[in-house]
Amino acid sequence: MDRLLSPLALALLLNGIARAAEPATAPPAGRSDNPDYPRVNLAAYYEADPSWPERPPNLPWGDVPGIAVDKEDNVWVFTRTNPPVQVFRADGKFVRAWGEGVVSRPHHLRIDREGNVWLSDKGWHFVRKCTPEGKVLLTLGTPGQKGLGPNLFYKPTDIAIAPNGDVFISDGYGNSRVSHFDRNGKFIKDWGAMGSGPRDFSIPHAIVLDSRGRLYVADRNNVRVQVYSQAGRLLDSWANLIVPWGLWMTAKDELWVCGSSPMSWQVDPKYPAMPLGCPPKDQLFMKFNTSGKLLQLWSVPKAEDGKERPGECNWVHCLALDSKGNIYAGDIVGKRAQKFVRKN
Repeated sequence: MDRLLSPLALALLLNGIARAAEPATAPPAGRSDNPDYPRVNLAAYYEADPSWPERPPNLPWGDVPGIAVDKEDNVWVFTRTNPPVQVFRADGKFVRAWGEGVVSRPHHLRIDREGNVWLSDKGWHFVRKCTPEGKVLLTLGTPGQKGLGPNLFYKPTDIAIAPNGDVFISDGYGNSRVSHFDRNGKFIKDWGAMGSGPRDFSIPHAIVLDSRGRLYVADRNNVRVQVYSQAGRLLDSWANLIVPWGLWMTAKDELWVCGSSPMSWQVDPKYPAMPLGCPPKDQLFMKFNTSGKLLQLWSVPKAEDGKERPGECNWVHCLALDSKGNIYAGDIVGKRAQKFVRKN
């Protein structure tokens, strides 16, 4: 015979069934059931300083393809206008400007250990070494002539200067090679040709040296950074990480690269016959060690043409860092240099 539940047991059973059928209670509006996470910023980040620099009213900017920081943390801006070389302090104060008639179409700018300023000119196809005040000390290449040979360049892009004074030039848009000269400007050798093979280049766009004397080349259209010995032997290749436009090597042998995410070739009617990544789909800054390990990734919004706001980049072309880790970046379409202050 079935056992009958007592009235109390039956009431408890029915109450449990009713409670199980009720919907789960939602957290109060505006609150989450997640833990109260500690809001600690462990990732390095940067904020644009919209007041940098304090540019005199009569000092224009055009495209900014080159930027460098010297040992006093002065910032050298290389811009496609007159005067093309403009110097500011880290706090934004104007120092000096020069360069009218010295170059035609600026590209990258470097400063050697003695404080000399090196300028690459893709308009007149040469590289020039100048004093900090603008006196020309040495010209490599034949001004106004483009070609392939010991004394000719074809739109050279960048310069790396070794501790012994030897000069390495990425040459560039036309010749797709690296040229090596001694400190007096005597041609030693070159290597590279147009292509996508292991030793080829397609726009060697920037070049730097590390403390061990190894060369890093931004092989832009091939979407890679190539590492070479000074004799031209390929040591390493970092591919499919970034379309590299600018390089900067810190005193700690940290290689910073600016550019955009890897992408396939596209044709934009607004920018016909342009290299890969024009226009870029984003704007990236990456830090690597000399073995190619990615140490840091930071991105900024890609600005809309003609509507650039502080903290955005529009075809970021170059970068440099000061002794405090602040980043200075130059735009092509944005036609400006910006300071990004490190906050962590």
